[in-house]
Order: sequence, then structure tokens, then C-alpha cells
Amino acid sequence: MAIIITDECINCGACEPECPNNAIYEGGADWKYSDGTSLKGMIQTSSGIETMADDSNEPVDMDVYYIVTDKCTECIGFHDEPQCAAVCPVDCCVDDPDYRESEEELLAKKDFLHL
Repeated sequence: MAIIITDECINCGACEPECPNNAIYEGGADWKYSDGTSLKGMIQTSSGIETMADDSNEPVDMDVYYIVTDKCTECIGFHDEPQCAAVCPVDCCVDDPDYRESEEELLAKKDFLHL
């Protein structure tokens, strides 16, 4: 599953630099699949979306930091635990019950993001 940031976020920014996939963005900031990954050109995500890796996407949240689900691997393949949750001072980085993925799926997503 992916991690989400709840609305209890205090916008401290501690989580953002910890993400190995650059899946965390400040509220209101546009995001790209190519940010912090090796993705280039036309891509198809694990959720079936076809897009250009360098295209800007609208923010997921305007007010607090957010995590792009298609880029979150729960730090599988990098760390033993999600680093955003480990550094969050208010414990607002939690499992997203709407996105369940196996360890194999998360490793495949990591491999896709970092060719």
C-alpha cells in the first residue's frame, strides 16, 4: 500500500527530503513522474495511466504536504520502514487503506521508477 499524509500535517517538511522516490510534495506544488526518478518520455504507470514523464500534474492537496501514490513504494528496496513516517513529528504519514500493494508490487514499482 502507499502512504498518505493526513490533514494533521503541520507542514514542517521533514518528510520531503527523506523520500527516495521524490513522491512527497509541498501542498499546492505541481509534481512530475520524472522528479527524482529515471523516467523519461511516454510512460505507463502501474495504475495504467499513460503520460509523459515530464508533464506537470496538479497538486494532490493544496494545503498540506502530499504523497503521489504512483511514486510511493513505502521505501521498499531502500529502507526497512517508510522514512516519511519515521521522521514525522506528528505521526501523520500513515498507510493508505485505499491502495493495497504487495511487497512484490512495490519492488516492481521501485524498479519502474529507477530503471
